Amino acid sequence: MSITNKSSDSGLVDHNRRDLLIGSLGASLMVAFAPAIMAQQIPADKMLANNAFSPTIWYQIDNTGKIKVNVVRAEMGQHVGTALAKIVAEELGANWDDVIIEHVDTDPKWGYMVTGGSWSVFQSYVPLSKAGAAGRELLIEAGAKALNKSTKDCQASNGFVVCKEQRISFAKIISTQKFSKQISAEELKSYPIKSRKHHTVIGKPSQALDIPAKVNGSAIYGIDVEVPGMVYARPIVPPTRYGNKIVSVDDTGAKNIGGYQGYKTLTDPSGWLEGWVAVYADSYPAAIKAADKISVKYSANDALNVSEDRIQEHGKTLITDPDKGALLVDVGNVSKAQQNGAGQLESTYTTSSALHFQLEPVNAVVEFKQGKWHVHSGNQWQSLTLPQVAKALEVDDSMVVIHQYYLGGGFGRRLFGDYIIPAALAAKAMGKPVKMVFTREDDAHFDQPRSPSVSHLHASFDADKRVTGIEHRFTAGWPTKAMAPGFLADSKDGKKKIDMFSASGSDHWYSLPSHKVLVYNNDLAQKTFVPGWLRSVGPGWIQWSVESFMDEVAHQSGQDPVEFRRALLDAQGRQSGSEPHSVGGANRLKNVLDVLTQKVDTRQSLPKNQGIGIALSYGQERNMPTWVALAAHVDVDAATGKVKVKKLTCVVDCGVVVHPDGALAQLEGSLLWGVSLALHEGTLFKHGQVASNNLHNYFPLRMQDAPEMDISFVESDEFPVGLGEPGTTVVAPAIGNAVFNATGIRLRSLPMTPSAVKTSLESKAGEQA
Repeated sequence: MSITNKSSDSGLVDHNRRDLLIGSLGASLMVAFAPAIMAQQIPADKMLANNAFSPTIWYQIDNTGKIKVNVVRAEMGQHVGTALAKIVAEELGANWDDVIIEHVDTDPKWGYMVTGGSWSVFQSYVPLSKAGAAGRELLIEAGAKALNKSTKDCQASNGFVVCKEQRISFAKIISTQKFSKQISAEELKSYPIKSRKHHTVIGKPSQALDIPAKVNGSAIYGIDVEVPGMVYARPIVPPTRYGNKIVSVDDTGAKNIGGYQGYKTLTDPSGWLEGWVAVYADSYPAAIKAADKISVKYSANDALNVSEDRIQEHGKTLITDPDKGALLVDVGNVSKAQQNGAGQLESTYTTSSALHFQLEPVNAVVEFKQGKWHVHSGNQWQSLTLPQVAKALEVDDSMVVIHQYYLGGGFGRRLFGDYIIPAALAAKAMGKPVKMVFTREDDAHFDQPRSPSVSHLHASFDADKRVTGIEHRFTAGWPTKAMAPGFLADSKDGKKKIDMFSASGSDHWYSLPSHKVLVYNNDLAQKTFVPGWLRSVGPGWIQWSVESFMDEVAHQSGQDPVEFRRALLDAQGRQSGSEPHSVGGANRLKNVLDVLTQKVDTRQSLPKNQGIGIALSYGQERNMPTWVALAAHVDVDAATGKVKVKKLTCVVDCGVVVHPDGALAQLEGSLLWGVSLALHEGTLFKHGQVASNNLHNYFPLRMQDAPEMDISFVESDEFPVGLGEPGTTVVAPAIGNAVFNATGIRLRSLPMTPSAVKTSLESKAGEQA
């Protein structure tokens, strides 16, 4: 599989090269983007009527004044549709009560579809704002004409065009006038976007538009879908991801189960499934029982010999060879700093495999109807998934439609919907609509786990204990290499490729005299399983090592960790930031640290075995920085080794906050998952497969262990950036640093389990004896 990034960093449509169309269609006013060359040749209303346009997101206003914003982003609890609709409503001058949203399918007219990377608001803010502003200006022109007023005396407000003492509703304007206007990409750039002080919708409290349906039960998730004539299916997931060849299938034990219809072995032309069997039944319980009774024998597979320890050891060996690493950062001369250093500090940090474990197990309903394959499922990256489903079915992409539903948790698992492929192949094999649902155990064994990782950091110091350079080498399996290799980036020297989703966080905003980063792909992990994009991806392990090591370096140089970081955030050179997304650079990261230390006294006296640790993060990607500072207050039980997080205090600068309630929910969820990954979550590969498969042997954060949280946002007029992931990455190092301050032990492996804490405490006591 190969996908090439042809426009922006994320592969989305570049709206700067597209004209805006505004036209009447039936009883509605419609707004969409179209290729500039087409818009020069055909009137806007005709293009809209013929679907001759390529919008990412567009909206329409009907003759009752109802404003429908069509949303290509997936809804999985983050209220993304509300945030995007607010952007349109703000610039349009709409009444928020008139706004509705609709999550759309994969019709090509909607453009590129992906939800991940904390991109949704970041990438949509300008095009939606411009589209809203253009619609507002057109309505003002029409309203002024209807009221016989000058446009300079009119404004759009709360669903009306107001011209001094007179006003006319959007509904009446659209009911009585026809529109056909094209605005060139160049003209569109001149439309100003409102500043925060003029906002009436953005940044204001409001209920998320998806909440009522979720509360009253009318919301439809992928797992809820049923179609006429369908049968239920459960897959028999093979023992490893790759190298599975079926020797025999014995369904004797299943034939006595009522409702059992049989099984099919699946052959996958797309190459994602090896050695799969689909079990059919009249009901899902029958499918579950039947699959458990069927015996499948496989031929020998080398992957059965792969373990977590073997993957980690392979990673440690890889990073000893500098020639195998891809160069990401190269500032100053690290080699010279190491050669001339009066002191050295080296540390290795690791993380174990982690699972998505979203509440709704993966599932799909697939049917062939009216000449097309229709897929009903929740998915985060339809533009990545659909071509592979088509390849598996051996049809053209135009023959597949993915209908979007609410996701009962995504967290990156549903970015590549490989779980749709067995459902599609099963439907093709049976010649009937098929609803395939994975059990929790099936889901765990077919997950795309966060790869185990290894990070090694080497700091050099001069005679005055000042840091002169840091080298960072790290390795893991790369999701992008497995699922979207066209998005791999060139290394700094152009010699190798890098999965930036698995490298971001290492190219940080601290100014160091010398800094070098080498990135390695763990090829053993890569060929054992499909490494997954798990919420925050690489920064989930990279920030753990970077921010923990920053504390180690601070202590080695005899400095307070806060003051040490503050001095390195000088915003000089490449750390100064740039327009429009990283204005202020390291100064803004230093500012959230300053605000945090005003809220939390990091040097306060605490009871024995309690400590406060801090960590910083700039979020998901350097060109989309979300500035985060966190303090974790922990209590370590020396007898059991259990770490209790008493409180998390978090300060965030994400630019303009579009939907405050959604922003807070994003931070709350990401911080809690950060605690979960730091202290609780983790599994091991055994015999080529993850050992954990349900909640009896996989242990996410429980409610009784949830800490108090104090979250605050810096008021800002800067460009809005992502919030889905930044909070996740900063928690583990803050907790690790707090544990060190509480007990003097330095933990370097995630999760920080009670047994690991207790062992370290006992080792320290033995050294002191």
